[in-house]
Amino acid sequence: MKIAVIGSGGREHAIAWKLAQTVGWENIYVLPGNGGIPRSFSVSISDFAALEQYCKTENIELIVVGPEVPLSQGIVDYFRPTSIRILGPTKAAAIMEGSKIYAKEFMRRHNIATSDFELFSNVDAAIPYIKSKNGDCVIKYDGLAAGKGVFVCNNMAEAEEALSEFRETYGNEANFLVEDKITGDEISIIGLTDGKTIKLLPPSQDHKQVYDNDLGPNTGGMGAFCPAPFYTESLAAEIDRLIVQPTLAGIQKDGHDYKGFIYFGIMMDEYGPKLLEYNARLGDPETEVLMPALDADLVAAVEAAINGTLNDVAWNWHSGYFVDVVLTSGGYPKSFSKGLPIKGLEDVDNNTLLFYAGVKRSGEDLVTDGGRVINVVCQGATLDEAIENAYRNCNKICFEGMHYRKDIGRRKLKNTY
Repeated sequence: MKIAVIGSGGREHAIAWKLAQTVGWENIYVLPGNGGIPRSFSVSISDFAALEQYCKTENIELIVVGPEVPLSQGIVDYFRPTSIRILGPTKAAAIMEGSKIYAKEFMRRHNIATSDFELFSNVDAAIPYIKSKNGDCVIKYDGLAAGKGVFVCNNMAEAEEALSEFRETYGNEANFLVEDKITGDEISIIGLTDGKTIKLLPPSQDHKQVYDNDLGPNTGGMGAFCPAPFYTESLAAEIDRLIVQPTLAGIQKDGHDYKGFIYFGIMMDEYGPKLLEYNARLGDPETEVLMPALDADLVAAVEAAINGTLNDVAWNWHSGYFVDVVLTSGGYPKSFSKGLPIKGLEDVDNNTLLFYAGVKRSGEDLVTDGGRVINVVCQGATLDEAIENAYRNCNKICFEGMHYRKDIGRRKLKNTY
């Protein structure tokens, strides 16, 4: 079977790597991919007709969509009537990620545990409400923002700074929400669903802020690890009861055609878990630890999700822990240089996985070509061992201005579970 993976980042590299374990790399097409991902082909993923023709020419039978933008543009709707099978929610279902406002109203409508919120379409109009919260709130742009449209504020000074940046980026007239801030421990729960059954991947934790100790602006993700050791059976049952199953019931009740991955961004405070957001696909960089952790045939699972038979699929994961440290360009998530030579890639341990994101080819060499450049992924029998392995290999790689967090997997818990 020939399979196309849509996207160009570390997530798509990890998905392709896992699918290749079943069908072989020679049957994988990463579109458009990047200079570091094997079997990358420079094909437009926004021109669906051209993409369809390419897949037919190459005899591609199955498409797995990585990023959110093609899903929100309706790539699944386009391919459903064709002979090429595709995994992902339809455009109407992908709005659960495409609109933060829709997602929060979905949560409220289906009694899913989440924080209180208010909706606004004008920055100035929101100021009195934000002042009533003393600036202790979260401001979220309604649309897709590549993980950067969320502003977590602790006081009015930070809220005013956030609103200033919001105006600069999105304008004064923009749809957004202001929600109560939840203080606690965050966890990423990601599952594969056929619309009736959901199979959860190991619990993971992302590190969004650019600097150690969760300081600085949000990024697309600076690293991740799995499984989260604080994810007890009782916590898992509570998340399933308050968030996962009500979401699945809501998808069915609202008539969404949802066959694909779904991401639950969850924060646990002293009162229990609350849902922060949905993603209509695998998270990044969580995917880079989840795919190595998954002990199952991903091709079979994908086909079962499309066919509505996911309940029949074996679903397990490997023992031990997996850690991903993201090497980024200096200046990310704001301005950064490109085209910088990357050294030391050949020096990493044989069992270290390198999932490439912002890179391109310059002759025989790889150079930087984005904010998040390389995901360095290692395994260990314990979390400490996996962390040690990951950082030892990060130290073997270098490029001018390279930055990475030094505390991935080392957050101190705020609560007991």
